Amino acid sequence: MSKRRAEESDLLVVQPLGAGQEVGRSCILLEFKGKKVMLDFGIHPGLSGTNALPFIDRVDISTIDILLISHFHLDHCGALPWFLEKTEFKGKCYMTHATKAIYKWLLSDFIKVSNIGADEMLYTENDLENSMSKIDTINFHQEIEHEGIKFWCYHAGHVLGAAMFMIEIAGVRILYTGDFSRVEDRHLMSAELPSIKPDVLIIESTYGVNLHEPREEREKRFTDTVKNIVTRGGKCLIPVFALGRAQELLLILDEYWAQHPELHEIPIYYASSLAKKCMAVYQTYVNAMNEKIRKQIGINNPFVFKHISNLKNMDEFDDVGPSVIMASPGMMQSGLSRELFEAWCTDKKNGVIIAGYCVEGTLAKHLLNESPSEITSMAGQKLKVNCSVEYISFSAHTDFKQTTQFIRSLKPAHCILVHGEQSEMQKLKDALIRQYEDTDYNIQVYNPRNTQPVELYFRGEKSAKVIGKLASNKMPKSDTELSGILVKRNFKYHLMSPEDLPNYTDLAISTILQRQSIPYKSDPDLILYSLERVFGNLKKYPEAGTHRYRIFDAIDIIVEKKFLILEWSSSPINDFYADSLLSEVLKAELEESKAEQNRVLKDFEQPNFKENLLSALDDLFDSKSIRDDSNSLFIEMDDKTIKIDLEKMNVSCEQDKQLEQIVVNCVNQIANLS
Repeated sequence: MSKRRAEESDLLVVQPLGAGQEVGRSCILLEFKGKKVMLDFGIHPGLSGTNALPFIDRVDISTIDILLISHFHLDHCGALPWFLEKTEFKGKCYMTHATKAIYKWLLSDFIKVSNIGADEMLYTENDLENSMSKIDTINFHQEIEHEGIKFWCYHAGHVLGAAMFMIEIAGVRILYTGDFSRVEDRHLMSAELPSIKPDVLIIESTYGVNLHEPREEREKRFTDTVKNIVTRGGKCLIPVFALGRAQELLLILDEYWAQHPELHEIPIYYASSLAKKCMAVYQTYVNAMNEKIRKQIGINNPFVFKHISNLKNMDEFDDVGPSVIMASPGMMQSGLSRELFEAWCTDKKNGVIIAGYCVEGTLAKHLLNESPSEITSMAGQKLKVNCSVEYISFSAHTDFKQTTQFIRSLKPAHCILVHGEQSEMQKLKDALIRQYEDTDYNIQVYNPRNTQPVELYFRGEKSAKVIGKLASNKMPKSDTELSGILVKRNFKYHLMSPEDLPNYTDLAISTILQRQSIPYKSDPDLILYSLERVFGNLKKYPEAGTHRYRIFDAIDIIVEKKFLILEWSSSPINDFYADSLLSEVLKAELEESKAEQNRVLKDFEQPNFKENLLSALDDLFDSKSIRDDSNSLFIEMDDKTIKIDLEKMNVSCEQDKQLEQIVVNCVNQIANLS
């Protein structure tokens, strides 16, 4: 079987280069019909340098057509400046407007707070600045087509600007959720349910089969815990990322403080140099939030907080008495949140509330899993952990209930789990298979590890749309042939008349004029007669100095001195006609030449001709092979007999025409000499 071209392959390959049986460095590669789409390009929060990158060495980066970024969190876009500035990527990069606005500030903050040397940094502030011009923006529900890849996005509900991408290639649809939440919170709408069903769903599995605490109960437990810490005289540290859940928690705390006058003397700080810039972004993209915020913004800005102060740097902080500080990063792997924890963890009055998902290898995950009695500081010192540590998840990821309802509504044939720890992902896979095993819904569930490809086959029916003049004409019956040009563009087929090519494509109609010159020695009238006898009537077009004829209403025959010229517009049928004419002209010329030779022989009757001929034949052949039979000469050699009829002056050799021509030439030469 012959190997099919790559673009005609029915194989769809989905390969996680990050977030495969892990949380962090999200990066999924799609390959189908010769097209390559990359989804997200993040870093692993628990690793540094090139170790934090996705497994990009498995891919020829220069062949990637499109990179789609779902949202601004570091594990989804943290390595983007490196990818855009320091690789051979030549494709297009897209994200939503809000994501692009926040991306710059968030990664700028990441560069500043990263507790690693400059030589270990993947990129610089300058790389980040330069990457901005290489990012294109997309509106929610806006359809874009690039190099045969069609895509659009839906609200994901995870953070401001977060998007779920639907990608369509050759009629096959793949939905990538990124991080998403199907529950509306205080400022964000819930993730949309696409009306178009995907063939393949690539979905996060962060919380596996776990269920989230109801929002009202979670908020009450959060505010009660904060109040308990500060009323016992302690300092409450809430590690958060600069953007995302931080804004949700700020809204909750500001409202709670407003309802409890006894807490007004206790300060709440949002320790972020990005706070002012971030709030400007949130106010700009208010239409990307839920209806409650959109209505409230017309009365008063909910992001202008009455009881929360922005702490730009620690020099402004008077570390005396109880307080609440929200500081980044959320997993305390470095930065201000790590510094404050090390300063406060030894005092049992103080407390830490971890409010989001934590990745393996970070201090936050270590505190939750191990409950250690001491930790090692970034300076290498041993510190006692006497403060309280609470986990109250405000992470805007789907839980098991949300995930299964989403899958049940979309009913994809294939579901690929990403962005989850190995054990949680396996539990979710098993639960999904059990849930649908006794139903008519046949779903295939995959949980690939990093670099493990998932291979799926899709073979769709090919159909062509009739457009232009062909479509405007009365359509023929189904059993009638429809004639036109079939044009394939971006996996779509269109049938049109040749005149419509410039209207619907970048193609143009060109005519190739073929010209064939044939030398001749015979009488041209005889050649024309031969053509007319075989092919029918020749239409004559007299011109000065030449004779032009047309045959088949397609081929022109021009008679010039010593040359016969064929001219025609190239097409399969016209080329066939021209080949037939050429063959007939050469045949007529050969027959006339042979007849002329025989006439020369027949007309020659000098008395010494026979003797001269025998002498010449004796030189050419062995004399023993020549036999003189009065009016004829015979030459017999190698089972071949050449007969020279002296009366009819004719030469014949049925076994070897080439040998016959040699003898004819010899006879002609003797005739000329005699």
